[in-house]
Amino acid sequence: MAPKRVLLLCGDFMEDYEGMVPFQALQAFGVSVDAVCPGKKSGDVCRTAVHILSGGQTYTETVGHNFALNATFDEIDHTSYDGLWLPGGRAPEYLAHIPSVVELVAKFVKSGKEIACICHGHLILAAAGVVEGRTCTAYPPVKPVLIAAGAHWVEPDTMSTTVVDGNLITAPTYEGHPELLRHFVKALGGKISGSDKKILFICGDYMEDYEVKVPFQSLQALGCHVDAVCPSKKAGDTCPTAVHDFEGDQTYSEKPGHNFALTANFDDVNASGYDALVIPGGRSPEYLSLNESVISLVKHFMESNKPVASICHGQQILAAAGVLKGRKCTAYPAVKLNVVLSGATWLEPDPISRCFTDGNLVTGAAWPGHPEFISQLMALLGIQVSF
Repeated sequence: MAPKRVLLLCGDFMEDYEGMVPFQALQAFGVSVDAVCPGKKSGDVCRTAVHILSGGQTYTETVGHNFALNATFDEIDHTSYDGLWLPGGRAPEYLAHIPSVVELVAKFVKSGKEIACICHGHLILAAAGVVEGRTCTAYPPVKPVLIAAGAHWVEPDTMSTTVVDGNLITAPTYEGHPELLRHFVKALGGKISGSDKKILFICGDYMEDYEVKVPFQSLQALGCHVDAVCPSKKAGDTCPTAVHDFEGDQTYSEKPGHNFALTANFDDVNASGYDALVIPGGRSPEYLSLNESVISLVKHFMESNKPVASICHGQQILAAAGVLKGRKCTAYPAVKLNVVLSGATWLEPDPISRCFTDGNLVTGAAWPGHPEFISQLMALLGIQVSF
């Protein structure tokens, strides 16, 4: 059976998470995803926007990652796709005024294909004239446009509220990704099994933005219970993240990312109650590797032969814990020294999206590898998505 195909409609300054999380999560679940942008070709990039609430009357915006497109807008045939995903951010403000975009979206809706729309993406739906009589939600400032377009507005109780009306699935912000993804996969005919798992993330200030949010929300979308903890912090506290990107310099660039909310107290963690451990990369592993409580947690998971998935600089923590001797793994290339000196066999990440499984250990080099990283962890946990 051919894999399900989904089109992701992108634009400059779409919200950073709202482009990458569905793009990589759906691929990890076995769905083929094409990301396109009008006026751009496969291999071009879209700049993204990091939107966070930081005490002002509205969200703030900083520049996020560069999102690489993998298909060409002018070559799209909507009949070859099973669904359409519309990210939010600022991109929909101008995409809604492009006739070819509006026409494309209208074709998807009228053909009964599955549509997922989040945040400001509903501006495009309104411009296409396809929300009249439909029930939906969105980021609250989009409410007047949707009502004027004839939609039945649902006030979101929280920013993770999701509304399903036939083939239209809507949510107000990226906090709704897990439920939005779960409904979308179901609408595509997908069935999730083996997801009754409890997974722990070890977080820290300036962990890489994508490397925590993408796997965290992907696992939640599968129905897993996922906890995120950080030393010296409690549930409800946040960790600032770092946007690491490849922009032509000798090493990656760094920009401020989102604030990631923790879900549990570090001091209350009972490692025996979790089925797997995930270690994001970024800059946090440099100092987390000096924390004896973190080291003890990592040793428990490795010695218990529970699945451990670590990406990018996260392997600095594994090396400091002394659990890599005799193992085969990869990491961000700059961490090769840590890996080799710890007694591991180095596996070259070529391409940078390459991930490897050695026993209970999954390792990846950087966030472009998330689809492999997540799918390999799913395999260790016995989680499957079938269509």
